[in-house]
Amino acid sequence: MTGPRVLPARFTIAAGELPPAVFPITKETNMTGPLDGVRILDLTSNFMGPFATLLLADMGADVVKIESTAGDTTRGVGPRRNPGMGAIFLHLNRNKRSVVLDLKSGGGNAALQRMLASADVLLYSLRPKSMARLGLAYEQVHERNPRLIYCGTFGFGQNGPYADRPAYDDLIQAAVGMPVLQSRKTGEPTYIATAIADRVVGMAAANAITTALYRRERSGHGQEVQVPMFETFAQFAMGDHLYGHTFIPSIGTSGYARMMNSDRRPYRTRDGYLGVNVYNDKHWHRFFPLAGKPEMAQDPRFADIGGRTENIGLLYRFLAEVFETKTTAEWVRILSEADIPAIEMNTPETLLDDPHMKDVGFFIEEEHPTEGLLRSLSIPQQWSEDAPELRYPAPRLGENSIQVLSEYGFGDDEIEHLVSTGAAHTPQTLQARSGSVTG
Repeated sequence: MTGPRVLPARFTIAAGELPPAVFPITKETNMTGPLDGVRILDLTSNFMGPFATLLLADMGADVVKIESTAGDTTRGVGPRRNPGMGAIFLHLNRNKRSVVLDLKSGGGNAALQRMLASADVLLYSLRPKSMARLGLAYEQVHERNPRLIYCGTFGFGQNGPYADRPAYDDLIQAAVGMPVLQSRKTGEPTYIATAIADRVVGMAAANAITTALYRRERSGHGQEVQVPMFETFAQFAMGDHLYGHTFIPSIGTSGYARMMNSDRRPYRTRDGYLGVNVYNDKHWHRFFPLAGKPEMAQDPRFADIGGRTENIGLLYRFLAEVFETKTTAEWVRILSEADIPAIEMNTPETLLDDPHMKDVGFFIEEEHPTEGLLRSLSIPQQWSEDAPELRYPAPRLGENSIQVLSEYGFGDDEIEHLVSTGAAHTPQTLQARSGSVTG
């Protein structure tokens, strides 16, 4: 790219102006993506739910983020130029619009109930008992809108003893046993260095919602879908690591042996590190001669995948010694010519300049109306038709309250009443409220 992508004029803010809707969607707005026209009310915060709705918003769905006056937790996470617009929030909440409603007030709760009548999807991450206290239990909402897809993403399935427990990514990693699996490599239980449970379960929720929408096209009615973190992440992890306990009685222990080996890691070369996966029989039969050890291909310990799995530690140590003899570039060339999978190891910083990422346009520079020049992530899928796109950046808290309420059928007088009574908020009323609290 030759420079930052500048958003269309309708997405810009004149100096000193704080309009009620910086990114209005009107009849003239060019909405694209396979989920164009799907209305989603997003009653989630933090990572898991917002990642699910990010995936859906990127596919063209109209996602309205319902926030409290405090805003999503991630608004305060990471570096930021302005309050409430942290780096994590910016990445998780593009292509969405923000509405602030006080759901504990009669007016704010009634407003959401009214919006639900014309929505396609409600995604929430509150515990079900909390939803019931707000008058938002499935039975109550279904009566108002039988076509609604009502999707809950919470910690634990509601039929077990953990049903009412709170849950976060760290807790779910621990509950599934991921730190124990990590300890077999590192010596101490550690969490995986990304919000992997949140993002995996978020993907599962997005998949469940699109599946339920497809089912609705055939049946004509909506349904309730529950996506519990514990069970969903256990399915993700235990497919690899149930291992010997797959059989009754057990044949061996848990943990995929190759993945659990402490020597499974990027290999040090003469000038850096290399990611290599010498995996199948063809790879190994090509690699042993390259390493100067052709006779190893006939060794029963290494001749097939069963033998190699049982002796994977020996192979990993052998590979470590071999790869130290040449530079990273030399090994990439040699292994690529032999059609053995290998790649240079990036750091997060060098990934920004990766030549492949540059050519496919993965990192995009965009001018945010309030946050300045930002680096964002492209939508990686390629579509021959109805291609999704980055339509607008992450919103300020309450930025779209007036516009969205209008689109959902509220009149000007009704909106003014909601705002004047504190049932709904805009950036201006939130700023005034903050000033009155701190002043």
